[in-house]
Amino acid sequence: MVWNPEENERRAEEDDGEEELGENQDYKAQKDAVIFAIDISESMLEKPPGSGSKKDDTDSIVTAALKSASQLMQQRIIAQPKDMMGILFFGTEKTKFGDRIGSMLEPYQNCYLHTDLDVPSAEAVRALKDMAEFGKDPNGVLNPAKEATSIVHMLNCANQALMTNAPNFGSRRLFIVTDNDAPHAGDKRERNSATTRAKDLFDLGVTIELFPVSRQGHNFDVDKFYTDIIYRDPYAATDPDNPDEIKTLETGDGISLLNSMISSINAKQTPKRAYFSKMPLHLAPGLSISVNGYLILHKQSIQRSCYIWLDGDEPQIAQGQVIKTEDGSMRTVEKGELRKAYKFGSGGDYVYFKPEELDQIRHFEGKCLRVIGFKPRSMLHPGAAVKKSAFIFPTEADVVGSTRVFSALWRKLLHSKKMAIAWYIARKNAVPQVVAILPSRKPSDEDSGTQSLPAGLWLYPLPFVDDMRDLTPLKTQPVVRASDELVDKMRIIVENLQMPKGVYDPSKVPNPSLQWHYKVLQTLALDEDFSSVKKSDLTVPKYKQINKRVGQYQVELKEMLKAEAATVQQQLAIKRDAEEADEAERPKKRTKAAPKKATAPSGCTTLAELKSAIDDDSLRKKTVAELRAICTEKDLGSTTGKKKADLLELVEEWVEGQA
Repeated sequence: MVWNPEENERRAEEDDGEEELGENQDYKAQKDAVIFAIDISESMLEKPPGSGSKKDDTDSIVTAALKSASQLMQQRIIAQPKDMMGILFFGTEKTKFGDRIGSMLEPYQNCYLHTDLDVPSAEAVRALKDMAEFGKDPNGVLNPAKEATSIVHMLNCANQALMTNAPNFGSRRLFIVTDNDAPHAGDKRERNSATTRAKDLFDLGVTIELFPVSRQGHNFDVDKFYTDIIYRDPYAATDPDNPDEIKTLETGDGISLLNSMISSINAKQTPKRAYFSKMPLHLAPGLSISVNGYLILHKQSIQRSCYIWLDGDEPQIAQGQVIKTEDGSMRTVEKGELRKAYKFGSGGDYVYFKPEELDQIRHFEGKCLRVIGFKPRSMLHPGAAVKKSAFIFPTEADVVGSTRVFSALWRKLLHSKKMAIAWYIARKNAVPQVVAILPSRKPSDEDSGTQSLPAGLWLYPLPFVDDMRDLTPLKTQPVVRASDELVDKMRIIVENLQMPKGVYDPSKVPNPSLQWHYKVLQTLALDEDFSSVKKSDLTVPKYKQINKRVGQYQVELKEMLKAEAATVQQQLAIKRDAEEADEAERPKKRTKAAPKKATAPSGCTTLAELKSAIDDDSLRKKTVAELRAICTEKDLGSTTGKKKADLLELVEEWVEGQA
């Protein structure tokens, strides 16, 4: 069977599309609610002193936090339209919660809920954008309070908003942006109250994330107060998507506070769904651990979840409806009448299956990952990849001790330069695969080659026989190789065009078509002017820089390539002329007489002789005319337009029917 990339991709999409999640359908497929709590104080509003460099931070911490929240809110409208987000200022002179405004709101004193927790709207995004980029504050919100603000009030306000607007959300988080590492220094009572309230939030399923900011002359010390506020899930340390480390953001050192904050926020985004969860990894009879799987490397495409009707006064979501009808009569076909059919045999007959019959055909066993042996890593061919790999990581939620066993397996495979061969079924009704389990080094390891990917184990799908291409015809073709001088000249060009550290970072080069699609959606959602939308494409080569670095080398390479190509063409022309001359000197073949009309063969027409011809495979050596004569003699039907394979099949079926 010849390798067919389109068929291979279709099968892969069909496998992924028809797999059932079953009990894990809600695993990290949850809506997310985030409240930005920004500390309003004199130091947070103060702009950092510049040193005259263009790379200096010019925004205050509050401005950088507002810009980060504005960008995150715009991303949520496009990427996660069902997620909620709110903006809370604490330490303000004014107090507001919901529709209530006043300084007498005791549980929320000095807390100002600027944007209530809800799905981001165009008005909320525009108001936050004006405040972040243009400094518009018509209500005088960004005025710090004269007295110290209790963290308990801020936690009460966030808790009330989360429990009221997002009671059933799977992910509820509170982002705290502050530069004050000791808000209740010397006040043990307030400190204990804040610790108790934070523990209550954790018990209710609210995760507190801290974004500490260090200023010049003052390093943020998390241990002074916030270590008692931030609670961690004991299983979170085993999840690669939940880093336990709290990174401190710095200002005034040439690193943009805004970029650092956005990068830190993106690192804390909740993962939406694992490829599989609580998968049993069978290492030996009676020894199994539990792992989760993630598709880290995945093609990102435009997701058209709905159509927008723009011909009215306001954009509206078009409600689609699919109706299946019968050919000819146009009768509506109900879902229970639908059957799946597959072509079978040379006649093209359809074989129909019920859904339960298809499930029985596809079912091999439940989801599993079973190690069946080990091989040296060197035996894996570089071109053996047929599908994207899945990243697996241990989880303690199902089998306690999985992390320790997983770590031992990862370390042994890495040090021994071995790979495990495993039988792999990702989900129910998924097509079984044979995979190689490969270890990856830590991102901090310079020899890893994958600084942007985590350390762990990867499921590398191995090809079946049908996936292998036959390269024999290509091997018979002549190969023209470049000279050493041409290779040396090209090496100079490649060395001068190397990327920093020789590593390509795909995160720095966004997909231009996707970005344009998102910009158009954002413009529609925010009711902005299309004329202000600019299309950027970072994939366009920097021609001026390339010409400056290797322009002269390219000219020299082009001249050398032309000279070598002319020499090769001349050699091929001489060889072709010689072959044509040899062909002309050979005696011409005699023309054959017109073939006589085939008659029924005198032998090999009895049933016993046909059986013998089928057994020793001599039947396939007969000509089409002889096979047609046999079919006519045995009255096997019309043979007009049928090929040799069809005639052979007719004869073989007739012989089998006579047995």
